[in-house]
Amino acid sequence: MSRVVTTWLEVTAAEQVRPAGPPRAGGVVIARVAPDGALNRWFYEQVGADHRWTDLLGRDDAAWQRHAERRETWVATVRGERAGYAELLAGDGEVEIAYFGLLPAFQGVGLGGHLLTLALRRALDLGSRVWVKTGTLDGPHALANYEARGLRAYRREQSP
Repeated sequence: MSRVVTTWLEVTAAEQVRPAGPPRAGGVVIARVAPDGALNRWFYEQVGADHRWTDLLGRDDAAWQRHAERRETWVATVRGERAGYAELLAGDGEVEIAYFGLLPAFQGVGLGGHLLTLALRRALDLGSRVWVKTGTLDGPHALANYEARGLRAYRREQSP
């Protein structure tokens, strides 16, 4: 098995954000949703299935609800169908993009860059530093999307 490389990236000012163009999919709506643990669990399981997201899988419904209540969740839909999400976790003047991703059917149409642009702008309203962690197990375009939106790598680690 190949080693996993994890990269931490950050942005510290709105002028550093490089907006993506509009998505090539029609009928895109991105909206903040009320805390709903079942929704966060669904996205975590669906988006994370191909990327070995397993650390939260054993949580019960109450734990997922507490998870949802501690963060802002933004959901992208395409013609009413769930397409992707971003979870923003604010604290101590900074914001982590704790989870971010698209369902496979909606990848490759510019939706990820569009959603990330919105998430970064909102996160910078909540704090002066926004950071995210990604790894080589994530989608093949995740790191490139983060860098294209203006996030800069500040740390990298390789698993043993």
